[in-house]
Amino acid sequence: MMEKSLHHNDLGASELQMESIYRGRSLRKLLLLILLLVLLIITAGAAITKGSAPVPLQELWAMITGASADEMNVYIVREVRLPRILMSVVTGISLAAAGTIMQALLRNPLADPFTLGVSSGAAFGAALAIVAGTSVFGMNLVDSGPWLIAFNAFLFGCLAVGVVYGIARMKNSSTTVLLLAGVAIGQLFSAGVSALKYFSNNDALKDLIIWLMGGFWGSGWHVLEILLPLSALALLVLMKYAWDLNALISGEEVALTLGVKVKHIRWVCLVTVTLLASTTIAFTGIIGFIGLVAPHISRMMIGTDYRYLLPCSCLIGALLLLVSDTVARLLLTPIEIPVGIVTSFFGAPFFIYLLVKKRREYWT
Repeated sequence: MMEKSLHHNDLGASELQMESIYRGRSLRKLLLLILLLVLLIITAGAAITKGSAPVPLQELWAMITGASADEMNVYIVREVRLPRILMSVVTGISLAAAGTIMQALLRNPLADPFTLGVSSGAAFGAALAIVAGTSVFGMNLVDSGPWLIAFNAFLFGCLAVGVVYGIARMKNSSTTVLLLAGVAIGQLFSAGVSALKYFSNNDALKDLIIWLMGGFWGSGWHVLEILLPLSALALLVLMKYAWDLNALISGEEVALTLGVKVKHIRWVCLVTVTLLASTTIAFTGIIGFIGLVAPHISRMMIGTDYRYLLPCSCLIGALLLLVSDTVARLLLTPIEIPVGIVTSFFGAPFFIYLLVKKRREYWT
């Protein structure tokens, strides 16, 4: 009897110790997320003051507190820099969240929002709008401005992924078929973009190339009114499945034994990240590597628990894109570099690092 009592006491002490360790790790992860959020706010504040027309810190503080401030500085902050900064933050969050979820669902560490042809489809839609001057419904885009260009990009981004999904469903929703179909459809739309480049005139070709480089020239409160609620809703949906994603990364068989509806979760999450990524791309153009880099940095920092990994990836993605956009604005001021160029400069070496240094972990 005494041996049993001692055994139960040992088990109880062990459970309490494990619970204490778990709570300690969870607290550290929460503190890391809070630290990243504070860092993002500080970076955004610094970005507001920097530019071809610098805004003094005392002027910014006056705007925050409601004191009198220079009208020109107020206009620059409220109508130019603040919408752009929020746009870069929302875009970074969206692309990072999409990359994180796609890497989990496809169980491929090199997957990102563009793996299933989203970027190629959106690029073709925008190219059709810029070069041909009409949408698929025959609307004139020259008179209607960037809204219908964004609509075309969104429509064809969703169309590309819809075709990929259809092909995959014919083959029992295999992740391998999803990836291969995404590559094939992406190449098809890329060929369409190349054809439109070939037949376009000089002005249209310049507009198309600038759009393909990615940037936040079209930032404004009217765009944020669409992207902010959409991004918030999508993130809530994805966070709802965080526990299920933790089970899914262990394998479909393990997830099924735990009662996870694998097919349902896969399709809901894929549709959500497709809408999230294609809507963002429609207004910003092609901005690469954020969806690839942010999830990997986050895993190094916080682990693979998606309850913490997803928000961490979002914050890292927002920070990376905000810093990249600030560098793009300041490096050759008053000339502005497309932010897609800056993200490619740090994203491409990181991609090579993943291929070379992590090949044993990823490919065996």
